[in-house]
Amino acid sequence: MTKHFGIIGCGMIAHFHAKAIEAAGATLTACFDTRSEAAEKLASQYPGCKPYNNLAQFTADPNIDIVTIGTPSGAHLDPALAAAEAGKHVIVEKPLEITLERCDKIIAACKKNNVKLATVFHSRFHRSSLTLKAAVDSGRFGKLTLGDAIVKWYRTQEYYDSGAWRGTWELDGGGALMNQAIHTIDLLIWLMGDVAEVSAHTALLAHERIAVEDTAVAVLKFVNGALGTVVGTTASYPGYLKRVEISGSKGSAVLEEEDIVKWDFADKLPSDAEVLEAMTNRKSGGGGASDPSAINFAGHAKLFANMAAAIDGKEKLVVDGLEGRRSVEVISAIYKAAQTGQVVKLP
Repeated sequence: MTKHFGIIGCGMIAHFHAKAIEAAGATLTACFDTRSEAAEKLASQYPGCKPYNNLAQFTADPNIDIVTIGTPSGAHLDPALAAAEAGKHVIVEKPLEITLERCDKIIAACKKNNVKLATVFHSRFHRSSLTLKAAVDSGRFGKLTLGDAIVKWYRTQEYYDSGAWRGTWELDGGGALMNQAIHTIDLLIWLMGDVAEVSAHTALLAHERIAVEDTAVAVLKFVNGALGTVVGTTASYPGYLKRVEISGSKGSAVLEEEDIVKWDFADKLPSDAEVLEAMTNRKSGGGGASDPSAINFAGHAKLFANMAAAIDGKEKLVVDGLEGRRSVEVISAIYKAAQTGQVVKLP
């Protein structure tokens, strides 16, 4: 059954969502923004899309099954609660929210109103990510020893100056970690498992007029005993593709954006050569290393399709609210560790 979507927030992210909705075989029925001109502009590009500037009227639209939220990170809570209370299923762009308390309120509201909740971590849907996850789960790496998330991106000063919310704790929730590196951190903990404790340093080194970090490093200890690092920055010119590196006693692999560039195991399989051939130098693009508008929406489409299938009982929701909460918990712990200079243990 075709699902009908409504979008809250009609900025740059809304265009990714609109394209992904079409690619998922669904219909964009409505969009909302407090700025009437923004809603009307988005609606004009998608036939059958009705613009709203009143949130109550938008959430009351009976033609909407699923609401996607693409407002600034610290403004996810209120529209998510409104959508859930109106009986709409909810998809929230990363991060789910900027604090664990806010995340938990969204999760509780969706549970109370018996609607599904997904967080946009589209990288989990890439074929290369799934291949790496399957190798971890099957034990091919042996004892996991190291897991590294590396995001050396570049954002100009103009990027931060382009919106008053950018680079603020109140609406961005943080800097290079909460905004840019969070996708890679999500992949890291999805692959390596829960984090037990962190230590960290953060700094503002190359930008002005922002309150948050543009550079961060953290050391992680995972519950399974493995160690790891997180490196995140928006001050590394010209910007490079994000990387996840997984090492173990019997194998190592490196994921660069959507490409597997290293795939080395002590116990080799005939399929190993095929993995490298199929998943390297595919020129999939969309890294967003220096241009946030270059992000590929294919993963979004798969996530939206997963939500539609989950509503119909055909699939399990891949990235639900609790999964979306995990990266916020780790990043919040990293910020606390950097601010206090102490090791922070996670619950």
